[in-house]
Amino acid sequence: MGVDIKSGGRIKVRKRTAVKGDNPYLKLSVKLYKFLARRTESKFNKTIATRLCGTRTQKMPMSIQKLAEHMKNKEGKTAVVCGTITNDVRVLECPKLKVCALKFTEPARKRIEKAGGECLTFDQLALQSPLGKGCVLLRGAVKARVVYRYFGKAPGVPNSTTRPYVRKATNLKRKSRKFEQARGRRKSRGFKV
Repeated sequence: MGVDIKSGGRIKVRKRTAVKGDNPYLKLSVKLYKFLARRTESKFNKTIATRLCGTRTQKMPMSIQKLAEHMKNKEGKTAVVCGTITNDVRVLECPKLKVCALKFTEPARKRIEKAGGECLTFDQLALQSPLGKGCVLLRGAVKARVVYRYFGKAPGVPNSTTRPYVRKATNLKRKSRKFEQARGRRKSRGFKV
C-alpha cells in the first residue's frame, strides 16, 4: 500500500501482484517480467507482468483465426498473448505467424509451425525483445464466457438481451408445461417495468 501525498490518503493496489497457483514456469516468468519492468522504462513489460499474475478467467484463450485477423498487415512482428492459443478448424490456411503465449494446444502449435511460423515462450521473448519492440500485445475476449450472457438488464425489460435463468428441460423428448415459468419473462408472470 502506497501513500498519495497530494490527496493525503493511502492507495490500495487493486490488482494481483503475485501468482496464486504453483506453476513454476509462470512464477519464473512473472519474476523475469517484474525485473524487466523495474529495470527498464518499457510499459510493455509492466503490462505483461500484470497480465501474467491475473486470474484464469483473465487469461482468455485466443484462436488462430482471431490471431491471424489481428496480425494482418503486421509482417515481421511478434504477437504476444498472456493466455492459450487454440486451433480453429474453420480456418483452412494458417498464415505465417510469430507468436508468444503461455500455452499452445498441440494442433495449434503444429499448424503455426507447418506454416513456417514460430511459437515462443515468454523467456525466449525476453531475450529477443527485452523492451517489447516489434511486439503486438493481444488479449482474448474476456467476456466470451457463457456466464456473461446472463448479466445486464433484467430479462423481460424492454430492449434487454439478457438470458434468463430458467429451469431447462434436460430431456428434449419430455415436453412439460412446468418449464420457463420464471417471473420477469412476461406480463402474465406479474412482471412490471
